[in-house]
Amino acid sequence: MDQILQILAGTTVVFQPLSLLYLSIGFFIGIIFGALPGLTSMLAIVLLLPMTYTMPMTYALIMCMGVYMSGIYSGSITAITINIPGAPSALMTCLEGYPMMRKGLGAKAIGHATIGSAIGGSIGALLLIFVSPMAVSLALKIRTPGKFSLILFALVVIVIVEKKRMKAILTMAFGIMLATVGMDPLKSVSRFTFGIPNLIEGIDLTTLIIGAFAISELFDQAMVNNAEYKKITSAANSVKFKRREFFPTFQEMKEAGWKTYLKSSLIGYIIGVLPGAGASMAAFVSYVEAKRVSKHPERFGSGAVDGLVAAETANNAMCGGAMVPMLSLGIPGDGTTAIILGVLMVYGVVPGPDLLVKQMHVMAPMYMALLISAALLLPLSLFLFGPYYLKIVRINRLVLYSSIALIAILGVFAATYSAFQMGLALVIGVVMYFFKKQGYPNVPFILAVILGPLAEQYMRTTMTISSGNPLIFITHFDSLFFLLLTVAFAILLPRANRRADAMEKKAEDKVKL
Repeated sequence: MDQILQILAGTTVVFQPLSLLYLSIGFFIGIIFGALPGLTSMLAIVLLLPMTYTMPMTYALIMCMGVYMSGIYSGSITAITINIPGAPSALMTCLEGYPMMRKGLGAKAIGHATIGSAIGGSIGALLLIFVSPMAVSLALKIRTPGKFSLILFALVVIVIVEKKRMKAILTMAFGIMLATVGMDPLKSVSRFTFGIPNLIEGIDLTTLIIGAFAISELFDQAMVNNAEYKKITSAANSVKFKRREFFPTFQEMKEAGWKTYLKSSLIGYIIGVLPGAGASMAAFVSYVEAKRVSKHPERFGSGAVDGLVAAETANNAMCGGAMVPMLSLGIPGDGTTAIILGVLMVYGVVPGPDLLVKQMHVMAPMYMALLISAALLLPLSLFLFGPYYLKIVRINRLVLYSSIALIAILGVFAATYSAFQMGLALVIGVVMYFFKKQGYPNVPFILAVILGPLAEQYMRTTMTISSGNPLIFITHFDSLFFLLLTVAFAILLPRANRRADAMEKKAEDKVKL
């Protein structure tokens, strides 16, 4: 109860003028990055990471929450208007939003997406506020062997939810390899430095994140023909909306179904708790469930409002769910929370139950910033700036990506004061670009970079405690529970994924049509 009161007290911090300024800046950065095809909220936070060194941690986290919530939502803007998802999580939105656009109901579609995102994001944030104390009490009971088994469970689930699992394993192995470079955490010896003095201190987390996500994305976008991009987005230039057209009536929301809003929020939140699942899976599962229970399933794919609402409600509710394992256990729920975990580690803060028990006053504003972003800023921003959202795609790509490149490289130097680390970021970016072109996912890489060293530390500490006896992992109840859970997920998830992949392929084919 005390923790909930501390979280609610964080409202006073968020409503301070400077906090609101940082939250608003982060929110509109997320809108821009989420709406532009090829950019994501994850990349936005990656670029903000070096800037957070010069501001208090509370403001940095508040800004990240604004980027997170708005970046997930704004992918729906181009998904609805030009049938191109601004973010991967908006793929299902294309199925219903674009047909509504072709019927002249594009503004209403964006309005339904906004209201759904606001409701889902708010419910997800509220569940985060009230579930976190219970998650902390459970996390405090997990001892060192259990912590290793928990991280093993997270790493296995991250691989299983990927479509190309062998490539995900190789990407994860590459991340763990890079994370081991430098000084041994338990012994004063260097490893894998190959006689290079600059590698003794290891590869900085900022270097790895910016190289893997920002630099590699820049190479990827450089391969896109600018003339083709202009041709694709030119359709948005002819679209004009009036403010009053955006907001659906109460009766229209009722037709979408209040149960749809609630059920989709719960689905999104629960999927968010699973490591590596992310907004795309939340939107897909919620969309399929909405179609299953609909009285008119034949309307899906031709502009069904309940399908649009289900997808958008779930992917924003996922934000609150993904924060639970990240804050209480130190295990990110998706790629974006992995970057937010990196922000915390930059400040020397290690997420876990001790953090939420001893420093809840520091984390509380972050909880409330997530809630305010969903409940207030999403609908308010649509009313104030909705007619101008489509102008985002007119931003000159050459200027945009040149600026991103400059920010990324200078960001590495600002974080490390090392030209060597800048060079490493470039090399990692090139490697990850070629990985991406061959279909290797990048999310397992960054999660391995963050979780790999923790897994090593817990495993070696456990083996030291047990004098080298590995049976300790099955004689402790918490460790045995997570090991059995890992086996269960390894058996059941692939079966569910095969069915989901088949249905998602059909959805992608419809979007292409």
